[in-house]
Amino acid sequence: MEPAVVFRPREVNCVTESASERTAQQLELERDYVAQAYERLDELREVNSHELAKVRRSDYGGGHQAKSERDAFASHYEDRLTQLESVDERLVFGRLDTEDDERYYVGRLGLATEDHQRLVLDWRAREAGAFYQATARNTQGLARRRHLIMEKRNVTAIEDDVFNADAVEQDEVVRGEGALLAALNKTRTGRMNDIVATIQAEQDRIIRAPLKGVRVVQGGPGTGKTAVALHRAAYLLYEHRERLAKSGVLIVGPSSSFLWYIERVLPALGETGVVMSSLADLYPGVHGQVERDPWVARWKSGLHMVDVIERAVADRQKVPEKNLWLTVDGHSVKLKRSLVRHARERARATGKAHNEARATFVKVIIKQLAETLGQQLNEKAGSTMDRSYLKEDLRQSREVRVALNLLWLPLTPQQLVGQLFSKERYLRSAAPNLSDAQIAQLLRAPDAPLTVADVPLLDEAAELLGDFDSAGIKLRGQAAEQRKAAESAEKVLATMAEGFEDIGAQGIITVDQLTTLNEEPVRRMTAAEAASADRTWAYGHVVVDEAQELSAMQWRTLMRRCPMKSFTVVGDIAQAGNAAAATTWAGALEPFVGDRFSLEELTVNYRTPQPIADAAVRVARAAGLRVSDPRAVRDGEAPVLINVADQEEVAEAVIEQLRSELDLVEGGLIGVVCPGDSIAAVAAALDQAFPGLVAAGMRRLDRQIMLLTPWDAKGLEFDSVVVVEPADIANDPAGGVGNLYVAMTRPTQRLYMVAAHGMPAGLEQTCSESQG
Repeated sequence: MEPAVVFRPREVNCVTESASERTAQQLELERDYVAQAYERLDELREVNSHELAKVRRSDYGGGHQAKSERDAFASHYEDRLTQLESVDERLVFGRLDTEDDERYYVGRLGLATEDHQRLVLDWRAREAGAFYQATARNTQGLARRRHLIMEKRNVTAIEDDVFNADAVEQDEVVRGEGALLAALNKTRTGRMNDIVATIQAEQDRIIRAPLKGVRVVQGGPGTGKTAVALHRAAYLLYEHRERLAKSGVLIVGPSSSFLWYIERVLPALGETGVVMSSLADLYPGVHGQVERDPWVARWKSGLHMVDVIERAVADRQKVPEKNLWLTVDGHSVKLKRSLVRHARERARATGKAHNEARATFVKVIIKQLAETLGQQLNEKAGSTMDRSYLKEDLRQSREVRVALNLLWLPLTPQQLVGQLFSKERYLRSAAPNLSDAQIAQLLRAPDAPLTVADVPLLDEAAELLGDFDSAGIKLRGQAAEQRKAAESAEKVLATMAEGFEDIGAQGIITVDQLTTLNEEPVRRMTAAEAASADRTWAYGHVVVDEAQELSAMQWRTLMRRCPMKSFTVVGDIAQAGNAAAATTWAGALEPFVGDRFSLEELTVNYRTPQPIADAAVRVARAAGLRVSDPRAVRDGEAPVLINVADQEEVAEAVIEQLRSELDLVEGGLIGVVCPGDSIAAVAAALDQAFPGLVAAGMRRLDRQIMLLTPWDAKGLEFDSVVVVEPADIANDPAGGVGNLYVAMTRPTQRLYMVAAHGMPAGLEQTCSESQG
């Protein structure tokens, strides 16, 4: 704990004659203090940079332990430098004046002077909680809360919330438009910003909740669910640093574009070591494609797939239909079905995964075949000689290897899942209840890409198959490489032997030392890098955003990633667009944690203006969705409905609306959301009309006009949004009205809906209408 020493700013004469002069005096005082904080930040950067350079230059010796110590020191300074460099903008954003006449500044990172006087209080520290939680009814000992509004390193404005007028000099009080509204009214950039300076009390309560257990945060559009989840991750990493620094935190989002959108938030809060993954990337080395068929997506997503994958693995542990005759060095030996069955039973009885249990299967068969072949040879030769060498002969025999691989083949998860859906016999055996029509619907080409729905199946298969290397295939190749390296080292030493002997150095350098010297050094991986590459990594905490989209099999995969069941789950059941999604949080979580989860609700919509939010709710309720009434903090314009005569006029109407919006948003971001099958046509028209301004079908949000499907728009926000053919989005079986509800609630300012196929029910009231 840092010592409770208050570091006062340099005194400024606050004798003023007018409100503007008083504000200027207070503003100068805060700028002076913030400048001191930045001086200390730059000083710490220089110190850590110097120490890192010194570590890298130091000679710790040549041993592995010395190298490990050097790497550990270097890693410490690298991590600290990364943290210090990531909080450059808006370092300090708040000031707390207590009723006991103490003053604390709150910022993104805790800073202290060289003599340990507190300079800036980390926003996650317990004492900083009052900045977010204090109200007129519960002041938490505060006389005043001051907001410092900054652009990069400059304090541009200040604003006071006074809780105890008697404890504050009134000529030092500064009023403003409201830090929250100022932040909400800023134009969007295509990147999510942190809300650390404007966290509201109901959000802060969730952010600072205990680590243990599964905490579900339900909230409608614009309530700050994603921001709360990310700030909670940063808070937990601060509060439980020792535990989570080693095990790590996993953040899961619905899409790659969403992760790109949020990726700057945690670094801006001083945290860079988390692992972020989309649902398509949960299995290392695989990026799942969208599953186009809703029925296929639903079928693959149910928990019955656990049994399907288990049967698929068991099917690869075969007993031949008849006895097999194998030839070994010109001698024939019978491989009986009874022996294969016995070996399979012995291998399964080990309880090991498929690839690991194969060693037992092979061992039992090789041993029995060697005994049988040995007896045959001895009877034929009339001898009783030792023929133990036959085991190795059998292992090297091509016919034996082929037979054993056909009976119990080592498999990767990709091979198992790929063949399951490309070979009819495997699918029929693993899923015997499917009809012929369903089999045909599930089958695909052998080279077809894996889908998002396949990713949990890969994870399930990996659990049952185990390590592919344990089957011995790759290990033999590694052993051969090691033998070659050793032989090369021996030749080098033999060539140089005479020279060594002349200088009395013979025997000082060994083959092992020379081989080790020539090995390529292994780069040290951070915990986050190691975790993202390791499917079996056990995380200390998992944050799931847009969690209403997860299927049962995806939940099963995530539960495997965090055995301690420590989760922050945020989402809105009404926004579910996945055909396999649950309809309640209990339905999603009870199969894995029972009733051991808590449910919190965010009730205030900070993003969407009230008229737009109301229209989206009416559309959702008209379709039978259960959604809550949002309490928006801002009023605004009603959605504009633009009906056109035919499909050809849709693009023209969208282009016309975008031209006017580009002038209104002044560099802000515009989203165009349309059905997936219309993306290509709309993109072509927009590219021609707005060259260089449009991004379509991209995983990055780096253009002023973004063309997206409703799925890719999940979790994002724009200054203005144009929804193309809303009825088609609502009628799409892959997402339905839930996806339209998402699309309608993305804007912070204005919403336009362009349609040739009519508007969905619920849009009749309080919407401006324009006839195209």
